[in-house]
Amino acid sequence: MSVPMVRDLQALATERGPGAYLVTVSVQGGPHTVYTTVHWDGGTFVAEAGATTAANAAARPSVSLLFPVRNDGDYSLIVDGLAVVEPGEGGARLRLRPTKAVLHRQGPSPDPASSCGADCVPLPLLAMPVRR
Repeated sequence: MSVPMVRDLQALATERGPGAYLVTVSVQGGPHTVYTTVHWDGGTFVAEAGATTAANAAARPSVSLLFPVRNDGDYSLIVDGLAVVEPGEGGARLRLRPTKAVLHRQGPSPDPASSCGADCVPLPLLAMPVRR
């Protein structure tokens, strides 16, 4: 299956729906993963966050979002970024500025020269608008 060149991270995330896994790093250095609601706002992702997730991101702002596959043969969308904790309704929320994004699925890479050992499609982020 070929994958068209994707230049619009917002559209790609939106078509996957509002649910994603948010991964932060705990004080012990291990992953802390939660499933949360995510939406796009002005060049950033905004995710609802509980107390532990917010504390982790405030102390260690490098976080990841994982939008899982929707069906067999689909790619997951993985977005790494830097988070800022903001007050939210009934808790906190994270505003994540993407720094790297990739479509990923199990299987051999279609490009033998790729640094990814699986079927990965890095997404360009240069043209993304950034809210100031």
